[in-house]
This record gives sequence, structure tokens and C-alpha cells, in this order.
Amino acid sequence: MSSRSEITEIPIIDWKLIENGQKEKLLSQLRHAFVVVGFAYLKNPPIDPALIDQMIMFAPRLFDLPQEEKDALSMVNSPHFMGYNRLGNEITRGKVDIREQFDFVTDATPTWKEGDPIYLKFNGPAQWPNENSLPGFKATVTEYLQQLGKLGFEFMSLLAESLHLPRDIFDKFYESPKESNQHWCKVQSPSGQWIDAKPIPGTLVVNLGKGEFYALEFTV
Repeated sequence: MSSRSEITEIPIIDWKLIENGQKEKLLSQLRHAFVVVGFAYLKNPPIDPALIDQMIMFAPRLFDLPQEEKDALSMVNSPHFMGYNRLGNEITRGKVDIREQFDFVTDATPTWKEGDPIYLKFNGPAQWPNENSLPGFKATVTEYLQQLGKLGFEFMSLLAESLHLPRDIFDKFYESPKESNQHWCKVQSPSGQWIDAKPIPGTLVVNLGKGEFYALEFTV
């Protein structure tokens, strides 16, 4: 197992290593990033760049919707924990979160019934803004989530390979196959130093930590 040491920057893993026949190099970088560091940028992810640009374009327009429209999507209205939370509505570690947020998922048919595990309540439809207010938003987010989900399954298989485990070792955990001036998160190093995880064009920020994998504390 790799030993932990102080970090000063977040590693960048380039997905193109797979496309260029350098899969073993990518696996080695994955293991270091998530066993030693706990955070990474994923460069050149297999997601349509135009789709990512659309998501970035929609983000400020979503939060600029009239307050009454946002409140109509309040998370308290959803049994599936999806929707909108006002600035300061959430508490983390006893402190108010200075953030305003929306939670969206790919719409699913509710499956939870009395006696089922509570996490099954997440299966259900999201709350979407009115199409007249944000034309094309739902279609864009749905397509983005589908592409991101496909990447997620492949990513977990690669993580398994990086630990010399079968690619499908994590499949049993899935039900089916596969207002602030700060606009990025900060990652806390083992010594307590906060490192900016500023947006890097063409990358996704990945945080993972369970068992063999190490997770860093972060804030947004």
C-alpha cells in the first residue's frame, strides 16, 4: 500500500491515457490519487465538451430564476430528497452552509416501500424548473447525467483494476448495471492546509474515500 505524505496540489489524471494505449499508467495514477491523496482532476473525460459548455451556461441562469420559482422546487416537497435549498438552509457539522443549491437526478420510477432501506427513497423523479423559464435545461441536464453515469461505472471498474481486483467487484453495490464569491471547493491536506480546487477547463473533480481509498476533507 502506498504511504501517505503531505500534498501541495491535486493530481490531474488524463483520460486520454486509455485512448493512447497507456492504461497501466492511468491505473497507477488512479491508485496514487485515491489511496494517497483522496482527490483528483479527471482531464479529457469522455463527456461531450459541448454538453459541458451548455451546463456551465445554464448554471447562472438557473440560480438567477425568480425566488418564488426556486422556492416552488424546494426539497421539502420531494420524498426523494431532490430539489432546491435556499442559501443557509443546510447545516454541516453544526455550522450553517453558506451555499444555495439544487439537486437533480435522472428521473426514475419510485420503488421504496415500508420496510425497504431508506436509500431506495432516492429513486424517483427530480423537480425541474418550468420549461418556459429555462428552455432545454431538463434535456441538457438529463443527457449530461446519463453520460456522467456511464463514465462513473467505467471509472469504478478502473479503480478496482488499480487495486488488482476484478473489474466487477463493485457491481454488487448497484441496483442495475451499470451565495458566495468562492466558485470552487477547497481540499484539506493531512497537515490541515487548504488547497484550492479551482475549475480547470476540460476536467472533472473527483473525490472518493472508503476502505483502501483515502478521502480528504473539503469545503465549497
